[in-house]
Amino acid sequence: MNSGTLVGSLIFAAVLVVLIAVVIQLMMRSWRRRSQRQEELIGDLPAVPDQVGAEITTTRGHYCGSMLAPGWTERIAAGDLGFRSKAVLTRYAGGIMIERARAQPIWIPSEAITDIRMERGMGGRERARIGILAIRWRLKSGVEIDTGFRASHRDDYAAWLEGSPAGGKEGVA
Repeated sequence: MNSGTLVGSLIFAAVLVVLIAVVIQLMMRSWRRRSQRQEELIGDLPAVPDQVGAEITTTRGHYCGSMLAPGWTERIAAGDLGFRSKAVLTRYAGGIMIERARAQPIWIPSEAITDIRMERGMGGRERARIGILAIRWRLKSGVEIDTGFRASHRDDYAAWLEGSPAGGKEGVA
């Protein structure tokens, strides 16, 4: 390889690295702006009560994230609601708790829940083979969000769909 080709290759590589760094920086800035906008819209999440009572149903699986309802196009980036993780979903008489790995637990009071249903996927992404349990709930600010949970076993969904307002019908995400 002659020196002209080497210099040209090094310049191209440097320009490529700078271009990639600029794109990553713009993506991070966009994520932060979305997070700030959503924090104002969402407000404070309900606090986990000191006493939750006896558990009714427990399911292990993955927390898929939360989206602004009714359109599943805007994933919530505020706080740590946008990060997927392994989780345990537990129903109590007073509400539902999602205990996530490396993240704060999410408490959904019973009076805030408007719908529990099955979906094939969330946010135009992951088409789960066994489906996703979607919990629609209303925050204190009046905003409705859909929280998705993919159980490790499809049989676990039956207990969650019993008595839900949608009657366990599968949606078309």
